[in-house]
Amino acid sequence: MGQNPELGWSFACPDWEERLRTGRGLIPELPLNAKMAGQAVATFNNLRLPDVPNQPSLGVGAGEWQRDIVRAAFGSLDPDTGQRHVRKIFCMVPKKNSKTTGGAGIALTALLLNKRPNAELQLVGPTQEIADLAFGQVWGMIEADPEHYLEKRFQVRDHVKTIVDRNNGAELKIKTFDMKVTTGAKPVFVLLDELHLMSGFSYASRVFGQIQGNMLANPESLFVIITTQSDQPPAGIFRSELQYARGVRDGRITERVRTLPVLYEFPEAVQTSKAKAGQPRKWEDPAIWPMVLPNLGRSLSLDRLIDEFHEAKDKGEEELRRWASQHLNIEIGLGLHADRWRGADHWEQAVHAKVRRLEDLLAACEVAVVGIDGGGLDDLLGVTVIGRIKGSQRWVSWSRAWAEADLLKNRPEIAERLRDFEADKDLVIFELEVRDLTEGDDDVLPPDLAEVADVVLQVEAAGLLPEENAVGLDTAGVAIRLLVEYLKKRKIAEKQMTGVAQGFRLMGAIQCAERKLKERMLVHADQRLMDWCVGNAKAEQKGNNVLITKETAGKAKIDPLAALFNAVELMARNPQPKRKADFSMMFVGGRSAA
Repeated sequence: MGQNPELGWSFACPDWEERLRTGRGLIPELPLNAKMAGQAVATFNNLRLPDVPNQPSLGVGAGEWQRDIVRAAFGSLDPDTGQRHVRKIFCMVPKKNSKTTGGAGIALTALLLNKRPNAELQLVGPTQEIADLAFGQVWGMIEADPEHYLEKRFQVRDHVKTIVDRNNGAELKIKTFDMKVTTGAKPVFVLLDELHLMSGFSYASRVFGQIQGNMLANPESLFVIITTQSDQPPAGIFRSELQYARGVRDGRITERVRTLPVLYEFPEAVQTSKAKAGQPRKWEDPAIWPMVLPNLGRSLSLDRLIDEFHEAKDKGEEELRRWASQHLNIEIGLGLHADRWRGADHWEQAVHAKVRRLEDLLAACEVAVVGIDGGGLDDLLGVTVIGRIKGSQRWVSWSRAWAEADLLKNRPEIAERLRDFEADKDLVIFELEVRDLTEGDDDVLPPDLAEVADVVLQVEAAGLLPEENAVGLDTAGVAIRLLVEYLKKRKIAEKQMTGVAQGFRLMGAIQCAERKLKERMLVHADQRLMDWCVGNAKAEQKGNNVLITKETAGKAKIDPLAALFNAVELMARNPQPKRKADFSMMFVGGRSAA
């Protein structure tokens, strides 16, 4: 059964912004079972905070927003059918809002209310430290019961982080997120703490899917996710779950929905606001912080948060962004670090609103050049096309990359992110196969090089490649030499292809890109792939030269950005189109020109 507004089970909350401003709860009116919801809240309220002076009850120490979650979670069970209408809750709340403690309370409440004999319940943390903290909170709540009822009912098995219900044999297991979490389990309740950290694991999506699949066996199962925002651009299962929750909240996703979103985050206009003329970004104003801090006045104070904000700000933009992501749930669009490429400071503001595909760029431009870089098994193969917009001196870029399948196995820490880019259609994951060369096969390119060649030939077919210096490559790679020979046979003239000097000789192109990005004379397609590569780029000062190399980027990848620098080197030579530009299709680029 999906969302049915006639029966009241609609989880959309279109007035969420107004609710945040006025301090109201984020859960819409639902036709809950009042008796079961009340019993759950009473059970939750009677638990005690184990690490607070005088150990007050959650009825005093917890916020109303946490009771709203308990009410919806346990009051949505149909006593006649045993089906739960709210099967998943996705809650995103900033740090210091009693997230882990509240989660421990919800998990213990689920164990107390469970009716299934020998059932398994799980509380899963991303790391051993967080799992241990959660176990300590659950155990502490049991010990803090002044009536000692909980100590009599539950056996605490410290060595295996398990709480056993002596009444019916049910167990609450506190686990660390790994491939073993799902082994042999069909849990009736799972709570994941800090999903954004789990997304950094190459197996995250697979394990997450297995958890959900294993819960299908129990109609009353409940899956609760409580997390903060990521301190890196959201990726993997965290990003997909967050986007889905936003779609439900905003009413864009309505079919067969069983996920209840509870998202303490600012509206997009606040999150993406930019500092102008000495004025801070909107989210830097402490006056609006209470909107996303539902536990303010209990587990955290505004004065202390302001002190931490100023300390982070004094340490620089990188630390400020990290702080804001964790304490205000500000989504990071581009990772900035202290030794970043200076062009990164202007990258986010230089998005071209109307160019998303290569075809968009070709339709907008009078001339275009292609930069190519990478191609090793431990690299991406990157291609960037830069065009000069008709009737303008503004440049616009579009990029794509290819990754050999083994790269995801050898670099598991970036595997989930690469799969995201594949879903965006900005990255192609392919497999190199053993080639049995026979007569004539030497003209067949591997799949990545063949598709790069297709990009070059598409630009040529549009009549935009200049007659000279049209394709810029780092000629050191064997793969690139194969590509050159192939393109020659496809009527791309040798003088159209040129080697671009790397290392310190590329500094002019790097600096040119920086200046043009700041001036918005270089704009680009809105691609998360390139946001990531730009965020990965590290500048290294050597004498009077600034280098951006793959060595300084380390395990992160920048090949499509290096391809952009190669293309900048060629476009800076002011190439002329083969044919007269069609000014009837004037296309002025850049977000600032929209």
